[in-house]
Amino acid sequence: METTQIRLAAYPVGEPKDSDFETVTVDLPELQGGQVLLRSVYLSLDPYMRGRMSQAKSYAASLALGDVVLGGTVCEVVESRAENRKVGDLVLAFIGWQTHAVVDARQMKGLDPSVAPVSTALGVLGMPGFTAYAGLLEIGKPKEGETVVVAAAAGPVGSAVGQIARLKGARSVGIAGDEEKVRLLREHFGFDVALDHRSPTFADDLEAATPDGVDVYFENVAGPVGEAVLRRTNTYARVPVCGLVANYNATSAPESSLSFPGFMNLVLSRSLTVRGFIQDEFTQSHGADFAREMGQWVSEGKVAYLEDVVDGLDNAVDAFRGLLTGRNVGKLLVKVGDDPTL
Repeated sequence: METTQIRLAAYPVGEPKDSDFETVTVDLPELQGGQVLLRSVYLSLDPYMRGRMSQAKSYAASLALGDVVLGGTVCEVVESRAENRKVGDLVLAFIGWQTHAVVDARQMKGLDPSVAPVSTALGVLGMPGFTAYAGLLEIGKPKEGETVVVAAAAGPVGSAVGQIARLKGARSVGIAGDEEKVRLLREHFGFDVALDHRSPTFADDLEAATPDGVDVYFENVAGPVGEAVLRRTNTYARVPVCGLVANYNATSAPESSLSFPGFMNLVLSRSLTVRGFIQDEFTQSHGADFAREMGQWVSEGKVAYLEDVVDGLDNAVDAFRGLLTGRNVGKLLVKVGDDPTL
């Protein structure tokens, strides 16, 4: 059995280029006891991957040149030498940007397509949904009647944040990057207010949308959007810092209208809680509650989701570039192979 892989060929400088990646086809090893052969069905594309394509120090190790690009996957078992996995099983794994892989059967989670579409294990019922759930509830702690603002609100994390905030009795304000996304925030995701940060009147629109200030700002973006929202924060506001996607392709220090002393003055004078987090630190404390609550909310239609599905592993690089510039709407997936549930 062979697998086609996309590997990191060079560390990107700025926006990732085609030449930063190489596609190879290699033989897979023979299955050993306890192993399974997986066929990738869906590949998740997520902003955190850009940080792993850098040698800068971060919370996780960088990819080495020649490594298969990492990523969560929904896979089908096509051959098994493990007692707990049979041919045809659908599983959540982490084989990255490739078509097939030989994996220890303990390194995956079984999926039940009768409960939810298997693709949701990479989105609203997976890591992005859990990121929104744990970050908002553990750090943001929204209270009834408060105002919660989230940028990149049409993405899988931001859209879940806004909907969970409303389920907890808060008022949700979503910020996105074009008129269509703004429409979806209102009509599909049910935000109380939706704003276009590319509008020339954005600052005035934000002020009008938050007449009582901002109690929780869920940070996905940074840049001018983040600075504008921070200036609207109330005393004791909470700021869960999930991502800084506006800076991921930066090749120099971003320009800012809010200096470090200015930011620290806001933190001090308004008694802000600013807390960065990586979602897996909350797995033990919030994982079971997330699986139960989010599963119920999705099944009852209380949390909506969208999936942006790109066909073919050969389109992964271009789709990933688009992800970093806000081209996608909802959870971005690559359909690597046929979905046996469809």
